[in-house]
Amino acid sequence: MSDTTKGAPGRPGYDELEALFEDAPCGYVILSSDGRITRANRTLAGWIGADPDGLAGKYLRDLLTLPGRIFYETNFAPALSLQRELEEVALDLATGPSERLPVLISARALRDGEDRHVGARMILVRAAERRNYERDLQGREAEAIQRLNDEKATAELREQFIAVLGHDLRNPLASIVGATRLLRRETTSEKTLRVLEMMETSVHRMADLIDDVMDFARGRLGSGISIRREVAPLEPVLRQVMAELEVAQPSRTFVCDLALKEPVSFDEGRIGQLVSNLLGNAVAHGDPRGPIGLSASTADGRLTLSVSNAGEPIPAAAMERLFQPFFRGEVRQSRQGLGLGLHIASEIARAHGGQLTVRSDRTETRFTLTMPCR
Repeated sequence: MSDTTKGAPGRPGYDELEALFEDAPCGYVILSSDGRITRANRTLAGWIGADPDGLAGKYLRDLLTLPGRIFYETNFAPALSLQRELEEVALDLATGPSERLPVLISARALRDGEDRHVGARMILVRAAERRNYERDLQGREAEAIQRLNDEKATAELREQFIAVLGHDLRNPLASIVGATRLLRRETTSEKTLRVLEMMETSVHRMADLIDDVMDFARGRLGSGISIRREVAPLEPVLRQVMAELEVAQPSRTFVCDLALKEPVSFDEGRIGQLVSNLLGNAVAHGDPRGPIGLSASTADGRLTLSVSNAGEPIPAAAMERLFQPFFRGEVRQSRQGLGLGLHIASEIARAHGGQLTVRSDRTETRFTLTMPCR
């Protein structure tokens, strides 16, 4: 070590470059071709409690912890020989029997005129705080991943439970239906018949809810909503669904406009369900004084089907969640449900290779299904 680093800058004998090497805020090491230290600065020596001159002749690997020595010999040194330059390799210096100092090492290989490896220059930067930060970050990431996995498992379990519950509810519901039919044949009391009619209406409502739950569970559990497409007349299906709504809602006005000039391949039950859900939604949310429209047409190999109603426009915040499950928005008490109708309708559209969209303003709210005819 030279004495030219002693004294103050500007004084005779002071060497700025030598001072920079010795007292830099990082460790400097120069190695020979066999990995021995030919020179190390005071900063590095201070980190490990050694004399800078006493480090000369030692192998750099001997300054590392045992895992660090193994990595240095099997990875670091061979990679440096091949790549000639390495940046920010994380290793630990041994500063005591059970103490270590995390560092990041950047190295550049030295070669002679015949391209032979003759040594290396290295910079060592303390990385204890950075290493702690990375470990903390990894721990937080692992916790977040674990929470996400737990939430997914809980969601899957919940959906499996819903599917099983919906399936098992069908049996007692079928028993109630059978019992009401039997009682209807054996009674003539007007009061009893009214009670049975109320029971049957409630049973049908429960059956619809169970069907919605089952469709939702199938879609969420991966199998999706199943369909069987066949080329069949679509107009009778649409008119039948509208006729059922006209009977159930005699105070409402329904308008049907159909122009189906091309054959359509579709699942009769599912498209009927989609249209029924859209019409039911229009009844629940539309202006009772305005008409509810159902239109369908075919052109250029595509089916366009729309359900429209008058009334207040759908709020922008609700538009973003309209097709999400369990979203109901503001509905009348008489039409309270699970909020699955529009979600299932959109899944039916997707199963047919189509898309369900919505447009809403002060003039009207219109849901539109577009899908290929075949």
